[in-house]
Amino acid sequence: MKRSLFGRLWPNVTALVLFAGFVFPVYWMFATAFKPTGDIIAEDPVWFPTDVTLDHFRTAVAADHFWTFVTNSLTVTVLAVVFSLIIALAGSFALARMRFRGRRGFVIGFMVAQMAPWEVMIIAMYMIVRDASMLNSLVPLTAFYMMMILPFTILTLRGFVAAVPVELEEAAMVDGCTRMQAFRRVILPLLAPGLMATSMFGFITAWNELPLVLVLNKDAEAQTLPLWLTSFQSVFGDDWGATMAASSLFAIPILVLFVFLQRRAVSGLTAGAVKG
Repeated sequence: MKRSLFGRLWPNVTALVLFAGFVFPVYWMFATAFKPTGDIIAEDPVWFPTDVTLDHFRTAVAADHFWTFVTNSLTVTVLAVVFSLIIALAGSFALARMRFRGRRGFVIGFMVAQMAPWEVMIIAMYMIVRDASMLNSLVPLTAFYMMMILPFTILTLRGFVAAVPVELEEAAMVDGCTRMQAFRRVILPLLAPGLMATSMFGFITAWNELPLVLVLNKDAEAQTLPLWLTSFQSVFGDDWGATMAASSLFAIPILVLFVFLQRRAVSGLTAGAVKG
């Protein structure tokens, strides 16, 4: 009886401990954003704000080029995700449905590209963009973000395409559909969980990326929100209230995206991991 009770309790206790460990930094970030400065610099930790203030959010939003950074981040992130999904749909369908020489090598190549740290190529990326006279431009930034997202997107969607019975596609073609129409009307609707999962991963990856924009875009008009987070540091110290408020604003789009896509995204990640 005791052993059975322990067997039921320890997974729940472990899950609660892990949940608290992951959630506490997020709570501390949001709580600090609403604390007055006195609570932030107090010698003893103040677990709950004694007086809620929005001054730190006003300071963050009032930073130079804030709305330019927001526009740039949304532009490069959304375009990178959309383009990567379009290319990945075609690539994943080819890898899952077609048999051609070198197919296994393509898959291994995508896996290696996904595992390899792209930071090792940042110097080569800079030289390419510099030689093309495209520094301080959002175009190469979007292209590089798309390439960072593409291997994972193709590998994940390949599992979903392979999981769709080929008989459904053949039946649609027998009924008069072309291969493209069969893909659009039969396969594409069944790929919705995979599309949600990969789009969320791609959005998070591009939204959070800092080193590349730091190297390629020195002009403030072409920078993104991750660099905006560094603007609250100075030789006089860190403005922790404004930094936490800025971090909270930076995290809100990801949280909103996850709330809307969580069911399909979770099922998509788990299904894509075991199929194909």
